[in-house]
Amino acid sequence: MRACFHPDYTIPLPPGHAFPMEKYRALYALLLEEGLLSPEDVLEPGEADWSDLALAHSPAYLERLRTGTMDPKEIRRLGFPWSPRVLRRARLAVQGTLNATMLALQDGIAANLAGGTHHAFADHGEGFCLLNDMAVAIRVWQRSGWIRRALIVDLDVHQGNGNAALFADDPSVYTFSMHGAKNYPFQKPPSDQDVALPDGCRDAEYLEALAEHLPRAFDAARPDVVYYLAGVDPVAGDRFGRLAMSPAGLAARDRLVLETTRTEGVPVVLLLSGGYAASAAETARLHAITHRVARDVYAPHPLPTGASHAEFRLP
Repeated sequence: MRACFHPDYTIPLPPGHAFPMEKYRALYALLLEEGLLSPEDVLEPGEADWSDLALAHSPAYLERLRTGTMDPKEIRRLGFPWSPRVLRRARLAVQGTLNATMLALQDGIAANLAGGTHHAFADHGEGFCLLNDMAVAIRVWQRSGWIRRALIVDLDVHQGNGNAALFADDPSVYTFSMHGAKNYPFQKPPSDQDVALPDGCRDAEYLEALAEHLPRAFDAARPDVVYYLAGVDPVAGDRFGRLAMSPAGLAARDRLVLETTRTEGVPVVLLLSGGYAASAAETARLHAITHRVARDVYAPHPLPTGASHAEFRLP
């Protein structure tokens, strides 16, 4: 499986910051160590163009980001201090998802070792999300004509409020979010399909709900591509999670999603989304579960696609 990664997905944050920034570098190293990824399968993105970002975000918000003129309240909502490095990192991650979409359209499956920034709205960011990588990627590839319809399968423990708002009036993008009912965000704009779970939800209850609702999402979406937000914050002990899944439950969740995408014949883009285990290294180990499952599901039966690599060009 090919993937997008940039060393600057990891940047310094102030001491004691809650976000596990080192998880990106740790995951990349772990995937190489386990042979789940080889250096020749890695594409290093550049920074997303401002013109592409403007397909999903308002000019006023992009100008505040570009110039660092957000007010203190907006920065607090964002969760990151503004800096040129923070902004560059966000643009790299957006381009990673944009490029991973191209790879998935070619190969049937691809990954961005970042992304899933589902709390970014058109006019502001929040919850550690500056820019909405999925929205930009979908708009770019719709504009190109390579896709018409998309499905976002969001299994981060927090509802994808930015996605819900950005695509509220767009029948070409179906948003499916399965999340903690009492967790952030506390005001949840409706997705096309929301599945709210109680605190302490364990594997059996979670997997039963996913098995019930996921087929409905595919039937309604009729997608050309799926964005899978494989957040690992539903696992027991996550600092911000409040659910109680096991690592084995996460693997079963990933298998259910990826067996569905393969059976349906729909290309899928893997995105990290959230995870706040006891350490960045442990968070990375949980994210690696998705890649192990992807190898098991896709390696014996690669998804046939009609396009050759020569037909695509990196934006």
